[in-house]
Amino acid sequence: MKKILFAVILLYTCTSLPAFSQAPTTTVEEPNCYLKWIKKFEERGADDVADGSYTDVIITFRSGTNGQCFNGKVDVKANTVVTFYIKREDGSYEEVKKKLKFNGPFTIIGGVSQTMLTTEDELINVMFPSKIRARKAGFQKAAEPKDD
Repeated sequence: MKKILFAVILLYTCTSLPAFSQAPTTTVEEPNCYLKWIKKFEERGADDVADGSYTDVIITFRSGTNGQCFNGKVDVKANTVVTFYIKREDGSYEEVKKKLKFNGPFTIIGGVSQTMLTTEDELINVMFPSKIRARKAGFQKAAEPKDD
């Protein structure tokens, strides 16, 4: 009886080990367009946005880890977003009319508007890629020492 019990335990252990020895597989998700753009703004910084109408902005819509970016147009007054529009494929613009949980003003800081939160818990930002500062030149590496 002891031999049978030992054999069953040994068999169970041997068949269970491969399942525990495999490393868990995780998939790394590609960062969404918002994360890619915000990284560039953080790395380089951005110039101030003057009052006026801009037709070269990116409007981001995010929900959870999903994000979508669209070309658009925005009206800026006193460093805040007044109205913004998404560009259609035919070149026309459609005003974004989402119901927001909080009314503005939505200030532009570092080339990106403050986040707007809709009643559907969607996050919206307006980005000004033309205001991103130019890339700085990297540091020059020193030469290795020579044997004289």
